Amino acid sequence: MTRQYFGTDGIRGTVGEEPLTAEFALRLASAAARVLSPNGGTVAIGKDTRVSGYMFESALEAGFVAAGMDVLLLGPLPTPGIAYLTRSLGADLGVVISASHNPFQDNGIKFFDRQGRKLSDEIERAIEAKLTEPAITRPSELLGRARRIDNSRTQYQWFALSTVPPEMRLDGMKIAIDGSNGAGYKVAPRVLSELGADVVPIGCSPNGKNINLDCGSTHPELLQATVKGVGADVGIALDGDGDRLVMVDHNGALIDGDQLLYVLATVRNQQGTLSGPVVGTLMSNLGLEKSLTERGIKFLRADVGDRYVLEMLHEHDGILGGETSGHLLCLDKTTTGDGLVSALQVLTVLRETGKTLAELAAGMPRYPQTLVNVRVKTRPDLDAAPIRDAVRAVEDQLGDRGRVVLRASGTEPVIRVMVEGDDESEVGQVADRIADAVRSAA
Repeated sequence: MTRQYFGTDGIRGTVGEEPLTAEFALRLASAAARVLSPNGGTVAIGKDTRVSGYMFESALEAGFVAAGMDVLLLGPLPTPGIAYLTRSLGADLGVVISASHNPFQDNGIKFFDRQGRKLSDEIERAIEAKLTEPAITRPSELLGRARRIDNSRTQYQWFALSTVPPEMRLDGMKIAIDGSNGAGYKVAPRVLSELGADVVPIGCSPNGKNINLDCGSTHPELLQATVKGVGADVGIALDGDGDRLVMVDHNGALIDGDQLLYVLATVRNQQGTLSGPVVGTLMSNLGLEKSLTERGIKFLRADVGDRYVLEMLHEHDGILGGETSGHLLCLDKTTTGDGLVSALQVLTVLRETGKTLAELAAGMPRYPQTLVNVRVKTRPDLDAAPIRDAVRAVEDQLGDRGRVVLRASGTEPVIRVMVEGDDESEVGQVADRIADAVRSAA
């Protein structure tokens, strides 16, 4: 059975449109409680900075309390912080209210199990099956209670600091940090300051409506300009819920998730602390695969989505993986993608090697890659003749000089067309050709 509501990263959509309504959130909480904790228990709920988070927080709280679960309200906190606190507070379930990198008009709901890991497809299907039933209300003596955890940010802050060596300091380093006006706006600058860095914060003034607006990991231009303008040693950009990371070197050049994964993997391999293969996705740059393979590091590709990278890492006993977009997984440090923790691992490498980020990333050549996002009202059949023929023609033209990846986004009404090859001009032209075929079929 396919999932009707859950995508690759929870349930996501436009606020006020099905399924992102308060009534649905209440039923979802009731369904999740019956599947994951039918005899009561505790659920931790956190959110990002979207104004709609208040509405969904209240609706979820009501649904869980009515189903007999105690609720811990964490407030605005990065998604990985909620995963960590779900474990450390002994909750049976964690809930994140966030649409990640989407604009503020969108929101979403996703879950963690008691280990701080994302739910399997099977469990999500079981929750969806319960959504056809009315929400339940236990007898008064079995209702849950709710309370706020006022020091949630502080607890996550100390956890993030615990992932670097005790002696690691950032004194004398100027770091620009872009919090995307999202969930990491307060804790990320505080952690960097605690380590002694001279911090230049941008995108750290959320108002409920400016999350991801021309800032953060999906819009790094402001950070690139800031790094050069203030003479920073490095720049860090998170996304709205704090689980993505891209960085900027001292020259203002963008360093994406593939390059950061290369930096972490090669240094850990040299130190003898890398175990298992490195896992990327179908969208990972060919340069990453070739560079790691040349250094004797096994590289595997999972389906797009950090949950699938995580599954493959567990399957092959790996500890390091990620996506081009900046979802990086350091499983020897935490259980899920964490932009701040990943940034701290990169900063540790800079300190230990004495090299700049530009020098470390230079070892991975990036093959020209064009990604075209085709927004559609209805999802076309990607195997239909017009699209299939366009893809085959491009593949025949590129031969072994490149590759094509065509996939539907799991979080947006978008078809992603990615073409990679050795000629940047050619790659752009053939990507547009496939995108036109998708538009005509949509």
